[in-house]
Amino acid sequence: NPLPNANAGSDNSICIGDSTLLNGSGGISYQWSPATGLSNPGIANPIAIPSATTTYTVLVTDGNGCKNTDTVTLFVNPLPIVSAGGDVDICIGSSTQLNATGGSIYIWSPNTGLDNSFISTPTANPISTITYTVLVTDSNGCKNSDQVLVTVNPLPTAQTGADTTICNGSSIVLQASG
Repeated sequence: NPLPNANAGSDNSICIGDSTLLNGSGGISYQWSPATGLSNPGIANPIAIPSATTTYTVLVTDGNGCKNTDTVTLFVNPLPIVSAGGDVDICIGSSTQLNATGGSIYIWSPNTGLDNSFISTPTANPISTITYTVLVTDSNGCKNSDQVLVTVNPLPTAQTGADTTICNGSSIVLQASG
């Protein structure tokens, strides 16, 4: 009898923490190795959640008891290292420029007070203290997020004292507070 046409499927890339379905075919029973990170190494299509790039081998057995193997590699990409920048204090009515790094696609939320929530460096002009979260996607499609706190401080209450009339050539002490 000929050997079965064992097929482990195509190589694939995933992000760390993600899962993918392996696609074994060519027989009636399957045994995947290594079993680490697989939902069930004894089926044709186990779910794989590897923590590092892994090459899986599937042993395929056909109805005649003949066996053959094939391999598939799952490349595990790291999550992007994302920074939303340092926390910042502003006065009410002022603005600040946020500055995210770590990827190629940026989405800020909430978009309250932002001039553009789809760029890495939006201008923020919130009316109250707010935490912005930026979701960053890298060139591998992997996503990660970070947060920045924008504290909005009230303006001081300026007091100059009561209006006063003086004679020409006289002086007065002005008093301010706040």
